[in-house]
Amino acid sequence: MALNQETRDKLRQVSTATLATALYKRGFRTQFIQDVTPLRPLAESMVGEAFTLRYMPAREDLNRLEVFRDRAHPQRKAVEECPPGAVMVMDSRKDPRAASAGSILVTRLQVRGVAGVVTDGGFRDALEIGGLNIPAFHSRPSAPTNLTLHQAIDINVPIGCGDAPVFPGDVIVGDNDGVIVIPAHLADEIAEEATEMTAYEDFVTERVQGGQSILGLYPMTDESNQPLFKEWRAKKRR
Repeated sequence: MALNQETRDKLRQVSTATLATALYKRGFRTQFIQDVTPLRPLAESMVGEAFTLRYMPAREDLNRLEVFRDRAHPQRKAVEECPPGAVMVMDSRKDPRAASAGSILVTRLQVRGVAGVVTDGGFRDALEIGGLNIPAFHSRPSAPTNLTLHQAIDINVPIGCGDAPVFPGDVIVGDNDGVIVIPAHLADEIAEEATEMTAYEDFVTERVQGGQSILGLYPMTDESNQPLFKEWRAKKRR
């Protein structure tokens, strides 16, 4: 399912925390990718459809440096095939002892218009990647080549990344808290609900900063807050 521009724009303006709550209300508990953080602070959320790469444990005779001469090598092929606007998500088995990729490959993704890159392992050249104009999330820096421990084996198949299930085409959203996975068929309604939730959360924040108690306000169990929220929305045009 193609992600429409309106939904993409809405998701850029909401937090993974708000999205996690919206998903939890629908029974989804494991959509947040564990133990990954952005290599640089983000001004707005990363959003795009998942394009996946799966690594398996490397076998030494199959992972010599010469394998990179093969144009069909899955890691290299994935970098060249990940669609513009998508997020490349790598299943590195939560093992950051060897890099999932380095700055040259991530630069190539940036130039090709990819929306971001996520691994539950590590990146080499982390400082350089952090300076690129593409959101990148990993567990920690890792200098050794991926061939040391990882064998790239599958492209655009269902994977697990940081204990979260990721299916090709799922919607990936990343912010300064981390990365969450929205099932593709729910993206539009989750984006709409999260936008409404964010408006109310911003209203609550202003009220709390002004000294109001959270009781009856968050969540709204005191209906006297409803006209105040309506007035706030009109004033803020939200």
